[in-house]
Amino acid sequence: MKIAFAGKGGVGKTTLAAWVSDYLARQGAHVWMLDADTALSLGQASGLPSASLPAPLVTREDLVRERIGQGLLAISAQVDDLPESLAVDAPVSGGNGSGSKKLLVMGTVAAAGSGCACAANALLKALLAHLFLERNDYVVVDLEAGVEHLGRGAIEGVDGLVVVSEPSFRGLETAASISRLAGELGLDNQVLVLNRVATAPASLAVEGLPDRVVTFPPMQGLVERQLESPSVLDLPEQEDIDVRVGSLFAMLEEGRRK
Repeated sequence: MKIAFAGKGGVGKTTLAAWVSDYLARQGAHVWMLDADTALSLGQASGLPSASLPAPLVTREDLVRERIGQGLLAISAQVDDLPESLAVDAPVSGGNGSGSKKLLVMGTVAAAGSGCACAANALLKALLAHLFLERNDYVVVDLEAGVEHLGRGAIEGVDGLVVVSEPSFRGLETAASISRLAGELGLDNQVLVLNRVATAPASLAVEGLPDRVVTFPPMQGLVERQLESPSVLDLPEQEDIDVRVGSLFAMLEEGRRK
């Protein structure tokens, strides 16, 4: 299954992506984690020290020139070898089980050097499409607020979209915009996560949100942890987190089968 996470900045989508990736790995799955957000914090949220993080793919001008070229860009790029060569192993909480997590730091086109943005974007899209369409492993991608940079080719391989919002009107408006755009691209299997909310309200004032909702209450353990460490794993509330992540995953699986 390929799962994308999107939402307004600061709503907790990177935390959710880290939790889902770790949950799947502890179930024995092999998970590719793709950090395509501006903040580039998925690796540290997943327990990796900053010194272990690779340079974002879009800043690798040497690789962009090699695979895409300059001037007249290559129509298709060879990328099937890149996931293994660029990824770093991320720890699985508990250190047991047969699953694994590998992190790919994609970056965004805004981070690419001037003069190679188009080529860097082409390489990023080619690698996303390869992982979404040609790999059978789990893929979890932490996106920026929009999904349009994926394009129709890559979005066809996404099995589910998790739209994350905090309990605020602005957050919900952004979530609704993301949901509508994803629907226009053909991605209808969507779940709304209301983060830092104990229970879902009876109704929401913003229209256009996904119908299926999972809530994650405020985690005091996370607040205390992030005063000392960027990792969001192995929290005191882990049992509750796993229950809610399991419900989220079950909804996405059900939506994929329809």
